[in-house]
Amino acid sequence: MVSASRLPEKASWLQRRWGGFAEPQTLLFGLVLLLSIFALYYPVHHYPFFELDDYMYVTGDAHVLGALHWSTVKWAFTHPFVANYDPLTFFSHNFDVRMFGLNAGRHHQVNVILHALNAVLLFWVLRRATGFTGRSFMVAALFAIHPIQVENVAWIAERKTILSTVFFLLALGAYRWYARKPAERRMTVVECLYVLGLLAKPQVITLPFVLLLWDYWPLGRMFPKAPDSSTAGAEVFPPQSFSALIKEKISLFVIAAVDAVLTMWAQQVVGGQKWPYTLAIRLENAIVAYAQYIGKAVWPAHLVFEAAYRGDSIRWWEVFGSSLVLLAISVLVAAGRRHRYLVVGWLWFLGSLVPMIGLVVQPHLEALADRYAYTAFLGLFLMICWGVADWAKYRHLPRFVLPVTCLAVLAVLSVITHRQIGYWRDSVTVWTHTLQVTPHNWVAELGIAISYQQLGQLEEALPHFYRAAQDRPEDPDVNLGIAVVEHQRGNLRLAIPYYEKVLAVSKDTRITTQVWGNLGHAYSDLGDSARARQCYEALRPRPAPPALAINWHGAWWRDLGPYVRQRFSEWRSGDESAPQSR
Repeated sequence: MVSASRLPEKASWLQRRWGGFAEPQTLLFGLVLLLSIFALYYPVHHYPFFELDDYMYVTGDAHVLGALHWSTVKWAFTHPFVANYDPLTFFSHNFDVRMFGLNAGRHHQVNVILHALNAVLLFWVLRRATGFTGRSFMVAALFAIHPIQVENVAWIAERKTILSTVFFLLALGAYRWYARKPAERRMTVVECLYVLGLLAKPQVITLPFVLLLWDYWPLGRMFPKAPDSSTAGAEVFPPQSFSALIKEKISLFVIAAVDAVLTMWAQQVVGGQKWPYTLAIRLENAIVAYAQYIGKAVWPAHLVFEAAYRGDSIRWWEVFGSSLVLLAISVLVAAGRRHRYLVVGWLWFLGSLVPMIGLVVQPHLEALADRYAYTAFLGLFLMICWGVADWAKYRHLPRFVLPVTCLAVLAVLSVITHRQIGYWRDSVTVWTHTLQVTPHNWVAELGIAISYQQLGQLEEALPHFYRAAQDRPEDPDVNLGIAVVEHQRGNLRLAIPYYEKVLAVSKDTRITTQVWGNLGHAYSDLGDSARARQCYEALRPRPAPPALAINWHGAWWRDLGPYVRQRFSEWRSGDESAPQSR
């Protein structure tokens, strides 16, 4: 029991320890964040696995589905996991399988819980660092319900992004603890959290860069000045020289370098493809992508899980217009640099996207993807929330105007997010929405066709296969899809030419084995025993003819992530000379 005389002392200790998080108002805001996310993302509890990457991360990975032994732990730390070095993500999926089996709803719920945790952690970190409750809540609320985040939360395979962000935010909070009283043991805590984040996904590799920005604002350790309205009530930290700030983070930069090497090794082992574009083309793509991300932040329409790398098909006026946008914002930030949050927010956004913007080598050829904005948009949200609040204060607006406006914005975003979540209810809907956002997309046509074919809806699948064939008449998977569906429908004479097209171009032994077997069955059913025997001879040393392989896409889905990204890139760039085999 705590005596009444010690209650004020206890409350003061809680406020120092938790930065005001124990205050009723702050607790209420945190509870609102949790309830909003759980209510908004409740529908995903009923959603199945999405075949794109969920197969590789969960349902089709033998190590994830197998028992967790020492050999499995050793494998996780010595082998890449889906083109990345992220053993912690592997353990997360393995633990889910141990707990829930292949109940997709439970796997989805874990993503939602982690996203909610991130929103509360962000609110806590900002509240402690800046002293502002309202502004910190608005940043966390934008992060929690912005439609751009749906891909990370509703897609089980993106567990890696959400999980790594948990440790990213914990490291950011622990760094403030270190800054209050710099000590080696405190920096060790920051380092451990950073390592855990990298073991979940290397996307958080920019943390040392973010910590330098945090020193500039809101901690004020770099180029200190008198406290301003952007950090009212926040704790003042001892100033340090720039060289000292760099020196104390050397261990973090070393960790980042080691993780970069591990990531490149993992991507080379799994991907093994050469980067096909020059630095100039990659720079053009990065400029356009940055502008597009800004557009998605302020006008979240036509969101899609991935936009393919367009290569040299980017028009000059797109690069010029995007450059003007980025330059204009940079000039405004420089002009308003006395508001340090503008500098920090802008550089946070630009810097956090560098590993995913296409300037460095990646195993996948994507121009941009919604999932990459998960932590990068925090910089933009900081600029917007602090900038609008300061502007309202400068204009002496009535106190009710800003809260009402914020509630209206959040309400609109919630409606858009609810709609975006609905697109992830099954694979057919995801691919159909992708086709609506990116018309004449033969990869989306193929995805829809395979999804229908898996459901046994052959009549719905066939038109999409044929539309995909109009753009890629020699593609082995398109032709195989048509052949199998026509075979299932009993149109053997229509199926045979498409099987032969597959054999002419495919070098995948798993596919060609199935094709020879299916061809043998087709010729046998037509009464052509001589040709059937030739097909079965091609399968030797098998002792007996195989069963009809109608689930040809089982192996295809396993490689679908890298495959779709490559095909999507070919479609957008119009590269007819690109290789047609996997």
